Amino acid sequence: MTTNWKTLTRRPSWGEVVTAPAETQQRGRSRLWVGVVLALTIALGLLSRRYPLPGILAEYTGDALYASAAFVGFALLLAGRQTRTLAILAFVSCVLIEFAQLLNCSWIRDLRATTLGRLLLGSGFKWPDMLAYLIGVTVAATVDRMARRRHVLSP
Repeated sequence: MTTNWKTLTRRPSWGEVVTAPAETQQRGRSRLWVGVVLALTIALGLLSRRYPLPGILAEYTGDALYASAAFVGFALLLAGRQTRTLAILAFVSCVLIEFAQLLNCSWIRDLRATTLGRLLLGSGFKWPDMLAYLIGVTVAATVDRMARRRHVLSP
C-alpha cells in the first residue's frame, strides 16, 4: 500500500510504503555521468601525486580523492542505492584497505610492488588517512546529493 505525504495524518505502520512529494524525491543516477565523474576523479587523484599541492594538502589530497573515487565507483555499480549506503560502503572499504596495509604477507607485498597494486592497496598504514577518507566520502556524498536534486546525474 502506498501512502501520499499530503494525505498522511498518522505515523505509517511497519512495512507501509510512504512516497515523498515529487519536488523532494531524488532521481536515479545516470551510469554514463557517473562513469565520467569516476574517470575525472581518478585523473585528479593521479595528478595530485604527480603535481602535489603545497603543505599538508600534498599528503592527503590523494587519499581524499581515493575515497571519493570509491564512492563514485560504488555509485556506478549500485546506481539505485541511497547516497548514505554508498557513503558507508566507500568509507568502510577505504578503512579496511587501510588496515590491510598492516598485513605483511609475501603475496600482498608482491602485489603492492606493482604500480596498480600500490595505487589500489597503498603502501603504509597511517591513522590520519582515516580523516582524509571521511572528508573525501563526505564531499562525494554531498555532491551526489546536490546533483541528484538538480537532476544533473539523473537519466
